[in-house]
Amino acid sequence: MKANRKYKDSVFTKLFGCDEKMILELYNAIFNTNFSADNAKIEITTLEDVLFMDWINDISFVINGKLVVLIEHQSTINDNMPLRMLVYIARIYEKICDAESMYRTKKMEIPAPEFVVLYNGKDKMPDSMEIKLSDMFAKRDAQNLINLDLKVRVYNINKGCNTEFAQRSATLDEYETFIAEIRKNENTMQLKEAIVKAIKDCENKGVLKEFLRKYSSEVRNMLFREFSLKDAQKIWKEEGRQEGRQEGRQEGRQEGRQEGIHELLTLLEKGVSLSEAKKKLSFA
Repeated sequence: MKANRKYKDSVFTKLFGCDEKMILELYNAIFNTNFSADNAKIEITTLEDVLFMDWINDISFVINGKLVVLIEHQSTINDNMPLRMLVYIARIYEKICDAESMYRTKKMEIPAPEFVVLYNGKDKMPDSMEIKLSDMFAKRDAQNLINLDLKVRVYNINKGCNTEFAQRSATLDEYETFIAEIRKNENTMQLKEAIVKAIKDCENKGVLKEFLRKYSSEVRNMLFREFSLKDAQKIWKEEGRQEGRQEGRQEGRQEGRQEGIHELLTLLEKGVSLSEAKKKLSFA
């Protein structure tokens, strides 16, 4: 089953999320399993409206009765991630479950969820960590009981971290190398130049060679959008708040938020610097 995505994929989802063979390779690497196409059935359940959570790099799939939600994350890990995952998984269950069966007396069987974030941002982070929904609760009952919880496993996939993952997946190893090349280039180059050079150098070295050769232009545009998103978010959130105050309505915030990010990213993709884009859109 192929994914049907309404918005542009990220490089991560284009590489891993649209093909069952690649999903299986990634799953085996993370969970240290040895499933093959012969003994593992995969159903891709990635939400079509991927911007629902401001994520463009999610992969969701069912494998042998387990529902895995996997996010590749390049900015600072957000402690609210479990709550966002809770909303996300509810939408996936709504998508894959028969609505009528939920109101029948017979108990349904649903795939057990696993929540994984693969982190490759610039901030320092341990090889792994766990974030729990219950840590967000403002108040518990007198017995300190937890009636609802959700755990997100976060793994650092920057080069040199969780090396066993890369050892189990050649594609993940090459992806880590590619991202590391961009990060290194960013130290001395503008973002677009850093991305273009990393694509060329990795092709020459045989790193993701066929993928980069086939999707070179798309990869360049997607990466520029992804790597610019963190700075862009700050601006469109500020613009959204300003719109909301002026209009005095939630709709103002939402409209400003959406328009702001699309206008800003359009300018960034055309090569306009972040500071110049802010001036053009009157954000500064």
